[in-house]
Amino acid sequence: MTALIEARGLHKSFGAVVAARDVSVMARRGERVGLIGNNGAGKTTFVNMVTGYVKPDRGSILLDGIDITGLPPRVVSRHGVSRSFQMPQLFQSMTPEENMLMALGIARSERLSSWRDARTPDLMAELHDLLARFRLGEYRDRSIAALPGGVRKLVDIAMAVTRRPKLLLLDEPTSGVAAEEKFPLMDVIMSALAGGEVAVLFVEHDMEIVARYAERVLAFYDGRVIADDIPTTVLGNEEVQRYVTGIVQ
Repeated sequence: MTALIEARGLHKSFGAVVAARDVSVMARRGERVGLIGNNGAGKTTFVNMVTGYVKPDRGSILLDGIDITGLPPRVVSRHGVSRSFQMPQLFQSMTPEENMLMALGIARSERLSSWRDARTPDLMAELHDLLARFRLGEYRDRSIAALPGGVRKLVDIAMAVTRRPKLLLLDEPTSGVAAEEKFPLMDVIMSALAGGEVAVLFVEHDMEIVARYAERVLAFYDGRVIADDIPTTVLGNEEVQRYVTGIVQ
C-alpha cells in the first residue's frame, strides 16, 4: 500500500545539537504507529517537522505525494495534518461543547463568516457525533477547568479531529493521566478513530500503552530511528532495551 506520509532523509540541528539525523520513515492510511525514545531522542523534533513547527535543514516530507516540507503549520493543517499537544490547548472557562464548536467553526470557516455562526444544523450534527464518539456527552456543559485530566485530553483530541485529518499526531496522550484512566482513555481514542483512513502517530513513554495500541513502533535515539517494526520486535530489540526502555544496562 502506498505511504500516506513519507519522510526522506530529514536532518535538523539546533546549534551544536543534532536533533534529527537522516530520519526516513513512512506510515500508511489507517495505521497506528507509536513513537518511543527518551527525552531528547528526536521524537518531538520529528513531529514538529511533520506539522510545520520546525523546518528541516535538509530532507523532504511528502503527504499523499505532495511535498509539505517547511510549510507553515496552518498550511500543513489544510493539507490534512492535525495534532494534539502534551498539555491540552483548551479555553479553560469554556465547556467542551463550546471548545469543540469553535474548532468546528474554524475548520469550516470557508462556509462561515465567524466561528460564532457555527450552530448550523450540519455542524451541530457533526458536533453531536464527535461528542458521542469520544464519549464526552455527560461533560459537554461543564467548565473545562473542572474536568479530569483524561477528559481534557479527549476534548483536545476531538478538536484536532474536527479538521477531518488524513494524519493525526498525538503527543503523549496518556501523560498526566491517572494510571487507572490510561487504558480506558486509549480505548476511547482508538475506538473513536476506528474504521476510518486516518493514520495515527502517537508519542508515548508508557511501554504497556505502546505494546497494546501500536501496530508499528518507531524507536528514536540520538536523533536517529534505531528500530521500526511491530511492537514485540521493537521492544525486544537490544538497542531499544539499552537506550530506550533501560532493560539492558
